[in-house]
Amino acid sequence: MGRFVITVDLEIHEGKLQEFMPMMLDNAEKSRTLEPGCDRFDVLLPDGGGQHVCLYEIYTDKAAFDAHLKTPHFLDFNQRSAPLIKGRSIGRYFIDNDTGK
Repeated sequence: MGRFVITVDLEIHEGKLQEFMPMMLDNAEKSRTLEPGCDRFDVLLPDGGGQHVCLYEIYTDKAAFDAHLKTPHFLDFNQRSAPLIKGRSIGRYFIDNDTGK
C-alpha cells in the first residue's frame, strides 16, 4: 500500500473558532516537526469564512497515522479541543503511487 491520507472536516461551535485555531495550528506544527511519518498536515479554512476547518494529512503509511493518534501532542489537542467541536467527518485514503509529496 502507498502513503495514507486523512481528511477531516470539522464544524466548530459558533463563536469558538478563534479559541480552536491556535490549538489546531500547534497540533499541526508538532505533527509535521516531531513525527517522522507525517509528510504533510495542512489546516484549511473555507473561502468566505464560517465555522468549518478542513484538515489534509499525509502519512508515510497507516502505521504512521496510528502512531500519530498516540502522540502526547495529539492526545492533549484532542482532549482540549473536543468541547469546541460540534461535528466531524473523516475520510481515509491511500495514495497508490508515489507521484510526489
